[in-house]
Amino acid sequence: MIHSRSAFTKTQLTDLFNQLVEHVDQGIRVIDAQEQLIIYNEKMRAIESMSYDDFTNKGLMEAFQFNDERDSRLLQAIKYGKQSLNEKQTYFTYLGEEVTTINEAFPIYSHGNIIAAAEVAKDITRMEKLVRENRKKKENSLFTFSDIIGNSNELREVIENASRATRTSSPVLIIGETGTGKELFAQSIHSESDRATGPFISQNCAALPETLIEGILFGTVKGAFTGATERAGLFEEAEGGTLLLDEINSLAPALQAKLLRVLQEKKVTRLGDTKERSFNVRVLTTMNEDPVEAIAAGRLRKDLYYRLSVVTLLIPPLRERIHDIEPLTATFIAKYNTIFQMNIENISVQLERRFLSYNWPGNVRELEHIIEGAMNLTIDEQMLQVHHLPPHFRHKTSKKGTLSALAQNENAVDLPTHLATVEKEWVQQALKQANGNVMKAAKDLGISRQSLQYRMQKFHLNRDPFLNG
Repeated sequence: MIHSRSAFTKTQLTDLFNQLVEHVDQGIRVIDAQEQLIIYNEKMRAIESMSYDDFTNKGLMEAFQFNDERDSRLLQAIKYGKQSLNEKQTYFTYLGEEVTTINEAFPIYSHGNIIAAAEVAKDITRMEKLVRENRKKKENSLFTFSDIIGNSNELREVIENASRATRTSSPVLIIGETGTGKELFAQSIHSESDRATGPFISQNCAALPETLIEGILFGTVKGAFTGATERAGLFEEAEGGTLLLDEINSLAPALQAKLLRVLQEKKVTRLGDTKERSFNVRVLTTMNEDPVEAIAAGRLRKDLYYRLSVVTLLIPPLRERIHDIEPLTATFIAKYNTIFQMNIENISVQLERRFLSYNWPGNVRELEHIIEGAMNLTIDEQMLQVHHLPPHFRHKTSKKGTLSALAQNENAVDLPTHLATVEKEWVQQALKQANGNVMKAAKDLGISRQSLQYRMQKFHLNRDPFLNG
């Protein structure tokens, strides 16, 4: 409302109003009772790529393509006095351009009568198209090895081994810390195998209680338990394709025994049924811990482990392939530039140093979340700086935080890397002293033979160099 005591003339007030409306960063359209434009500001013209001339001798239903006039919030306001708040509206201009906005539309009254209607619109056209494209891509395609970002030798070796595994239908156990991209590898194996045209079914075994996961895996028949219906299990749904069981070590031991029997017999029996159903499914599994430790703690059956680990892939944590941080960072910046409609080009040298010296307990997933968080704190900037970091991460990587002065030295390493180096040296020394005899070396180290074999695979060691020639 314009203050009645204003010293402005009517002309000045009109200029003030017109310029204010033109500079608002939301689309504004006002029509009269005959659907003629009264106000059509610059932002709204840009959203629709139209001008006042495009409305000459046209009503709203002629200027825009709606399935029904009830889909136009503005027509509902002018004709029936209906008000809408923060409602999404998708329509086409008469030129065929698709527009999606979040709208507020309302009638304007004078002496109790509707004389006009206005809508204020926020443009989400680009965002809506991106969401649809991402949803379509997710529905129609899975990751392939070309989507895995990184050029480090550690990562390329795993990719090469995984690529070889696409030639068969043997079970694959993928081991890696949380956030390393285990499902990405699983999808890639499926996508580049001869099962690519079949279904890819993924189930996190830790996401559901034991009482539900059994029915989901094997299926149920009506009456098997209260509320049970006739339902195919995941093994049946994945017929001809691939079934990924994530966090397999979270399954209860009794359920692990059932799973082992199903895998050995390649037949599944639904809960409450006696009929066996054969299946043709490749099973991939993942774990986020050392399987030897999981077996020792009773979280994983040894016989199931041997059945699932015909091929074993060890995904290196991000701290062991720091050379991949740069391409990963560039990839995530490009991703969120598109989503947020930003133009971030790179990161500062100081921020890069923090990234390279950080331990990354959350691995690639943590890196992505940190970049997303930092980009949320930028304002018309083209470079991510240290001060853009989320506060908790900025503290953890500061000299006063967990990053010590030692870690600032480019020749220093973090504790996990140092421990891994020592562990590798001990394994090498034990194998050397045992002349390549794995059983003896394991005994000298005070660990089981399986535990030593796991560590030999982890550090890419074999016993041949240690054998007496």
